[in-house]
Amino acid sequence: MDTSTFLERLNEDLATEYQSIVQYTQHIATIKGPEYHSITEELDRHLAQELQHAKILAQQIDFLGGTPTVTVPGVPDVTDGASALKADVELERRQLDRYRQRVMDATDLGLPDVAEALRPLLQQTQDHVRELEDALGG
Repeated sequence: MDTSTFLERLNEDLATEYQSIVQYTQHIATIKGPEYHSITEELDRHLAQELQHAKILAQQIDFLGGTPTVTVPGVPDVTDGASALKADVELERRQLDRYRQRVMDATDLGLPDVAEALRPLLQQTQDHVRELEDALGG
């Protein structure tokens, strides 16, 4: 992989963070019921972290000479609690796989500073997956 391809992948990662921001915003507003009160609070924390992830990715893209994307992938319109949480955990799992790969890619390209910047995203995304899986009872 070359730096150009790596930048494309980082921009894809950035787009999925935008997707998360939109998706979490909708789910926080529309998931109803006392059984979801604590999870909507958790989603609110995730939302703040997703915004931070987007900022970090944009900074790394700029650092490497690229232009951060403004493209937001399609967001499923899911507003019932269980389906919304399933959509959230699926997106987080995809992001987790992508961040694992991206840290390895950065290391392979001799970009240790970029790999270091991405590691917290990897850890927080792993935490999001676990928290959402717990909320779904699995």
